Amino acid sequence: MRIRVQHFKEMKKSGKRITAVTAYDYSMARLVDKVGIPMILVGDSLGNTMLGYKSTVRVTMPDMLHHTKAVVRGAKNSMVVTDLPFMSYQVSIDDALRNAGRMVQEGGAHAVKLEGGARSAETAKRIVEAGIPVVGHIGLTPQSEHAFGGFRVQGKDLASAHALLDDAVALENAGVFAIVLEAIPVELARVITDRLDIPTIGIGAGPDCDGEIQVINDILGLTLNSRKHTKEYASLSQVIEEALVAYLNDVEQSKFPSDDQSFHVDERLLADLLSKI
Repeated sequence: MRIRVQHFKEMKKSGKRITAVTAYDYSMARLVDKVGIPMILVGDSLGNTMLGYKSTVRVTMPDMLHHTKAVVRGAKNSMVVTDLPFMSYQVSIDDALRNAGRMVQEGGAHAVKLEGGARSAETAKRIVEAGIPVVGHIGLTPQSEHAFGGFRVQGKDLASAHALLDDAVALENAGVFAIVLEAIPVELARVITDRLDIPTIGIGAGPDCDGEIQVINDILGLTLNSRKHTKEYASLSQVIEEALVAYLNDVEQSKFPSDDQSFHVDERLLADLLSKI
């Protein structure tokens, strides 16, 4: 059964923590969905993890649509939320509505996520009014990394902490059904979570949010440079490297393919073929 917005509201009310994973393709989405994780985010972090960019700001609408379609094909039950990429919603509300609509209509997403607090509240409100569920995102917002001076913990002084609380309230009032809190102190995340009626989903925000989201590459040990807020549950980079080295050696030493991986033709047909050459 497809997970809907109401499920997340009920999870917060009942105290059941929300697990979410950022994934980018059919194969990973199928596995995430299979184990029962309720939310998959198609993050614009695909610019870093899948496309080799240094920043998410280079990710485009076509990039996001391409990967969203793949994830939707693999997710039968999980809610698929997709990021609105840089400059797809900041210029005007009309642009935001058009692009959010494309994510749902063309990409098949069930909801969209946008960065920014009070400054994005009116945009979020209009998208929600158009019938598209929205997830907010405050704290460290990667699309604004240049303004932040890099990837730094946010809300460490009174003024910025108060601003983040105001941002969260503004987004809740705008009608978003959940808010991602990224890279903020544990204590501030707890205050925001307690203040809101909608769920908070943390990443680098401590254990007191209503849920947690991590990137599939970080979970599986496929990231070259992991950050403090990640936890590696497998070391697939090492496993994959060892497998590739073994494959390379087998091919170079003529051990693969062997007869077990080969196909044969009837000897009479081969003789007829050779006689005609």
